[in-house]
Amino acid sequence: MDFDSLTLDAARSRDGIKWAQAGPGVIPAWVADMDFPLPEAVVEAVARRVATDLGYPAWDDDATCPPLAEAFAARMEARYGWPADPAHVRAFTDVNQALQVLLDVTTSAGDAVATHVPAYDPFLATIAGMGRRLLPIPVAADGSFALPAEPAAVLLLVNPHNPTGRSYTRAELESLAHYAERHGSLVIADEIHADLTYAPARHIPFATILPERTVTLTSASKAFNLGGLRCAVAHLGARPVREALAARPAHIYGAPGVLAVDATIAAWRHGDPWLAEVMRVLDRNRRLVAGRLPSGAGHRTPDATYLAWIDFGVPDAAGFLLREARVLLSPGPRYGGAGTFARLNFATSAPILEEILARIGAAINRA
Repeated sequence: MDFDSLTLDAARSRDGIKWAQAGPGVIPAWVADMDFPLPEAVVEAVARRVATDLGYPAWDDDATCPPLAEAFAARMEARYGWPADPAHVRAFTDVNQALQVLLDVTTSAGDAVATHVPAYDPFLATIAGMGRRLLPIPVAADGSFALPAEPAAVLLLVNPHNPTGRSYTRAELESLAHYAERHGSLVIADEIHADLTYAPARHIPFATILPERTVTLTSASKAFNLGGLRCAVAHLGARPVREALAARPAHIYGAPGVLAVDATIAAWRHGDPWLAEVMRVLDRNRRLVAGRLPSGAGHRTPDATYLAWIDFGVPDAAGFLLREARVLLSPGPRYGGAGTFARLNFATSAPILEEILARIGAAINRA
């Protein structure tokens, strides 16, 4: 499959949010969607479902969604050596919904939620919007962090980390586990970017370190570019969370549809050859970004994800680059970072990425 054939003219015909929100002459590199063609296994699974049966699924009354839970558990065992229990899986429409549900059933207004900052912006909005209190764990430029002395009701771990691309080491994860045990914190581990980890870094599921306190959230949406289908899972390792959700009405949170479930299962069971090719392209692209940034830009090559967290050294970097380079990036303050930072999505074809980097370099050099 050719991942470098996409041209700017062809990309501009797309109507998803990434390209639709880019103005005339602007190249978008902001929202975390890839510009790559979908895995054939996913396309075939969706086409097969449409051609056969769009009626109520056999798992309609079961929030576990057994086919999805079994595919998740099989993938965790095969890829990470984690024997996740499919009976502890619950299906959701996306990771953001799952986080909101979990905070709703396990915390109260004013409770502290500790998370690394900068942080994925919808998570920051969720914490504030639900009246919970953010307890920041500042991440230094080299990716290191120091844990707060204050306890938190929830430790929200995003690993691999968005927006910095850090894949945390076992020692770092163990320090987080000690914090959670010391303070009695529930750990909600968003591991949605796990499959996008570059060697020699290695993803370690947090549930293998502290299973009885951990809820793991994930989806095929990032690694396989399925964000619009809306399907995620939560593995409820913590018994109190399983009991709290079991006490709620079965349909109160809704569920993913059959197309989303079939696409996710196909990706997890049959999409790895496609993913291996994508990872080779993304590895090349992350190195291209690191080698083509303007002199003086602050950047740590990510261990995972297709996102680069860059200190461009100019005020309102995202606004400046939109005006001067006609490149749309995500602004640093959106993630709780400084205005000189912006997040760049490099999951696109080589010609488009080359143009993005050329525009950015020319604009910064003129400043």
